[in-house]
Amino acid sequence: MSKATTTQPPAPHIADSHDLIRVHGARENNLKDISVDIPKRRLTVFTGVSGSGKSSLVFGTIAAESQRMINETYSAFVQGFMPTMARPDVDVLDGLTTAIIVDQERMGSDPRSTVGTATDANAMLRILFSRLAKPHIGSPQAYSFNVASISGAGAVTVERGGTTTTKERRSFSITGGMCPRCEGRGAVNDFNLAALYDDTKSLNEGALTVPGYSMDGWYGRIYRGCGFLDPDKPIRKYTKKELHDLLHKEPTKLKVEGVNLTYLGLIPQIQKSFLAKDVDAMQPHIRAFVERAVVFTTCPECGGTRLNEGARSSKIKGINIADACAMQISDLATWVRDLDEPSVAPLLAKLRHTLDSFVEIGLGYLSLDRPSGTLSGGEAQRTKMIRHLGSSLTDVTYVFDEPTIGLHPHDIQRMNELLRQLRDKGNTVLVVEHKPETIAIADHIVDLGPGAGTAGGEVVFEGTIDALRASGTLTGRHLDDRASLKPSVRTPSGALEVRGASTHNLRDVDVDIPLGVLVVVTGVAGSGKSSLIHGSVAGRDAVVSVDQAPIRGSRRSNPATYTGLLDPIRKAFAKVNGVKPALFSANSEGACPVCNGAGVIYTDLGIMATVASTCEECEGKRFDASVLKYHLGGRDISEVLAMSVTDAEKFFGAGEAHTPAAHKILERLADVGLGYLSLGQPLTTLSGGERQRLKLATHMGDKAGVYVLDEPTTGLHLADVEQLLGLLDRLVDAGKSVIVIEHHQAVMAHADWIIDLGPGAGHDGGRIVFEGPPADLVAARSTVTGEHLAAYVGSPPPTQAEETGLA
Repeated sequence: MSKATTTQPPAPHIADSHDLIRVHGARENNLKDISVDIPKRRLTVFTGVSGSGKSSLVFGTIAAESQRMINETYSAFVQGFMPTMARPDVDVLDGLTTAIIVDQERMGSDPRSTVGTATDANAMLRILFSRLAKPHIGSPQAYSFNVASISGAGAVTVERGGTTTTKERRSFSITGGMCPRCEGRGAVNDFNLAALYDDTKSLNEGALTVPGYSMDGWYGRIYRGCGFLDPDKPIRKYTKKELHDLLHKEPTKLKVEGVNLTYLGLIPQIQKSFLAKDVDAMQPHIRAFVERAVVFTTCPECGGTRLNEGARSSKIKGINIADACAMQISDLATWVRDLDEPSVAPLLAKLRHTLDSFVEIGLGYLSLDRPSGTLSGGEAQRTKMIRHLGSSLTDVTYVFDEPTIGLHPHDIQRMNELLRQLRDKGNTVLVVEHKPETIAIADHIVDLGPGAGTAGGEVVFEGTIDALRASGTLTGRHLDDRASLKPSVRTPSGALEVRGASTHNLRDVDVDIPLGVLVVVTGVAGSGKSSLIHGSVAGRDAVVSVDQAPIRGSRRSNPATYTGLLDPIRKAFAKVNGVKPALFSANSEGACPVCNGAGVIYTDLGIMATVASTCEECEGKRFDASVLKYHLGGRDISEVLAMSVTDAEKFFGAGEAHTPAAHKILERLADVGLGYLSLGQPLTTLSGGERQRLKLATHMGDKAGVYVLDEPTTGLHLADVEQLLGLLDRLVDAGKSVIVIEHHQAVMAHADWIIDLGPGAGHDGGRIVFEGPPADLVAARSTVTGEHLAAYVGSPPPTQAEETGLA
């Protein structure tokens, strides 16, 4: 596809170059030596199919170089404490300004982190309570659940008379708000010892059943060689002291196998290793162990507020700080607005602005005590925006990654207005986006393609929205796509009953979810969709839940290793060549001895950025040269891993390389729209939507009867939505039940049954406001979703008489 031409003003002269971000010769990831000029102080939207190179250009090149150059302005000493960043692969980058990245990465999973602590709202509340609350209990830290109350005494050196110094013993105390029972976590835990060890076995017989605690690993070797325990005695025969030492012993320094180590009892070690993280952010097998071994209950002393009695007793107008943080933010904003105290007027004004920003950005349904690790990618992104909405900075480059994720069509207009506000303050706004509603507000559009992966990486269009429509690019052709309602819907084969659902804001919801059909759960952000499905459906037997949580893995992990595809490939190579399968693993015997199978050599240059250079021995192929002499179907293992899913599907589908087990996995990857990925692409480079579709591909071979998908259109180009709908249809036609949480109207229109929650968010939602086929929702237009779906499928808008109920 040739680059579309549009009527554009002539290229600016050198004197005007300060109005442009000039990118020349960009080659990051799949970018093909592209050049593009981006207007400053304008809203530019980057479009293109998933994998076309949008993120490589915007995040991997422009934003990455801006951040790297800012880091270089600090002293060498300070840079030593900062993450090192390599220069992007680009010839020229001119006109950069400070880049602020607002991405979809979920916020930290530390259980001590909440929405309030992540946005400074808690800090302002603590100052407010330290000034106005009665009784007065101390400084702002007295209201912090992350600061413990401690006291003691110590020697201090005091200077007297200019030269004479003496040592005096002085007492000190720190008054914090942390609940002493739960240490500010709001929950306490009890351990199911039967899940930690098999008491009929000895340590040497493998008694410990904690993940990662085998006798071959360091943990097992420490317990076996500590000297406190008899490694050959069954645990049920331990003395009280031995059992205490196994389970509860405090940190003790010792030497095991000649190495200086610290011994810690099993329970505090598990608390340190596993329970310091949010359960929802754990790897599946770790999460399963924790849920099996640990029972979490609300702290009986603080009632889950995390705060000690002193902090809870100090109140403003009958409200303590725990009550304030538990309020829905929209209600808290109203409460703060009613406070009138001249002595803290500037603080109140700032706090009001922060809380109003939550409401303005569509997060008014959250509470400040909500753990930040439980926010969705879209919620996390919008939470990060809060601190920028009131900023007085101008001429900054704001970089957004699909800011409409998680937003109902009703809320997208509000997000668009926020993007415009940032631009109108004199900032450059760069947005990677697929939604036509946001593409339509762009001052300038850069379309990448024409395809994905190796078939992409080119600029195929630059210009306005009207010119894009006429350009003939894939994005231009599909910009005005509209799905139509099905002429008929499937008949359910049964129902999945939910009774009395009350997770988060749900109001004792009773609903029968039809089985054997495509069910779409809709509603504005915060209406209770995820609470209903993940709280009452996802944990049941035979239910597979596929979300967008990060896939845990190093840069050595790739689609081939994650899906299990590499196993049949290695066996096929081994069978044809008469050698061991382990030779064809870059993480095992086949690894290049110089780079250890990484393909690159990392050179630490101290205060300078760590340099990654292609390994000269294997030329980046990751394998030892002797391994590359073995072929399958005329290809060596490195050439196979460099293939795209689409090419590999053909390769393993016939001929000498025909491998049914590999071909089946590749078919699933292609079905979910990942045909452009290379088999060896690092998982760390995948977007949230790609991660979700990769998980779906791995689960498609499961024997589960019900699939739960959370916004599967995330990251999908308009042209790919139709392919997704075809996949959902194939799953249902194969006898599966599919439940989709989704905002995309094309998916709603394609549903057999819609469950709409609302009518609003937070305490204004949590109810079922519609159940039935999409056509009935469109005809009724009784909900916000119904109104937007009717407009999408081209149903005529209601007359004024109909809207007022006078018809």
